[in-house]
Amino acid sequence: MHLSVKNLSHSFDYPLFNDISFELPSKSSVSITGGSGSGKSTLLHICSTLLKPNRGEIFFEGKSLYKLNADELINIRRNDVGIIFQSHFLFKGFSAFENIELSSVLTGLPLEDELLKKLGISHILKQKPGDISGGQQQRVSIARVLSKKPKIIFADEPTGNLDTSTAAEVTELLFDYIKSNNAVLFLVTHDLNLAKRCDMSYKLENLELKDF
Repeated sequence: MHLSVKNLSHSFDYPLFNDISFELPSKSSVSITGGSGSGKSTLLHICSTLLKPNRGEIFFEGKSLYKLNADELINIRRNDVGIIFQSHFLFKGFSAFENIELSSVLTGLPLEDELLKKLGISHILKQKPGDISGGQQQRVSIARVLSKKPKIIFADEPTGNLDTSTAAEVTELLFDYIKSNNAVLFLVTHDLNLAKRCDMSYKLENLELKDF
């Protein structure tokens, strides 16, 4: 697995970043920090196939993402990319288990009981999102992402809704996952201690990506 960002620039009503480049090789992690409105989440959306940049290219396994046809892009989203948002995006009418089970339906991969135990959600699988805490909802969301065995995990404040102890456990799980599954982690966070744990740490500031 290898992600390559080349000369990336983007703006909305105002410029967010300009001429950004970096490499994310297999089994590695990168963190992006920066102030509100600096473009951190936009950069994540571009790298994760959700938003086409104004200029520049994203190479995934040597293929330029935004030069692929629609079907190829959908296959990458379904099979290779996992996105953990701070908002859970769980289906309210489904149980926690049914929300996680969607990964199996899409990928054909079995659910792992050990993963559910590590996330501490085995006992709430029959409950619906409205009946569990925000932290439990976040862990269900993370379980859904990891169950599809993505090659690259994009995480936008993945521990923002978790208490300190649970956040530490989830963090370890994510780092262990990329090492044991030959994957990579792209992390957006305000947690500077978490950011420093990544192999590469950058701060998005004044349109540039600077070493943190």
